[in-house]
Amino acid sequence: MGSQLGNAGLLLVNTLINIFLFMLMLRFLLQASKADYYNPLSQSVVKITQPVVRPFQSVLGPVMGRFDLATLAAGFLVKVISIIILLQLAGVGMPRLDGLAIAGVAALASAILKIYFFALIVMIILSWVAPNASHPGALLVMQLVEPIMAPVRRVIPPLGMLDLSPIVVFIGINLIDGIVVGSLVRAAGISGMLVGL
Repeated sequence: MGSQLGNAGLLLVNTLINIFLFMLMLRFLLQASKADYYNPLSQSVVKITQPVVRPFQSVLGPVMGRFDLATLAAGFLVKVISIIILLQLAGVGMPRLDGLAIAGVAALASAILKIYFFALIVMIILSWVAPNASHPGALLVMQLVEPIMAPVRRVIPPLGMLDLSPIVVFIGINLIDGIVVGSLVRAAGISGMLVGL
């Protein structure tokens, strides 16, 4: 019974850490996609993540171009430290440093792919029920997915009312997740649950 409660506690802590990592990677992607910084949802994501990102900004400097390296570094360190703590609490011991680094990269990639996956689902639903929505959330989703949808649409333009590009992007996300992220997790030698898969 005690070990089940311990496992439930570790699972809860890991889930909360993964939600925060999700927020950090959302902040990174919103910057990379040049989404509206003044959108209320963008502002909320920045406010929630700023206490963790601020120390990295003082070391790495301000955002250069589209990629916020301070947020990426914060996400990587948060995940690596959380893996170490969770493994210590579980009584597993300290993993190898190269395995930790690979697990951190896998966790960031997994979070980014999940954000795109869910954003695409929201975009598809919005295109059916509210194609001209002006809600801040709807606008943010469209701005977030446009950088990955535009190149695909250039290759596969919409066929009248039918747009096949989301299907191609879904397939791409699943391939990257299965092949690249899966390979990284196996190479790390750390449980996929701890990585966030």
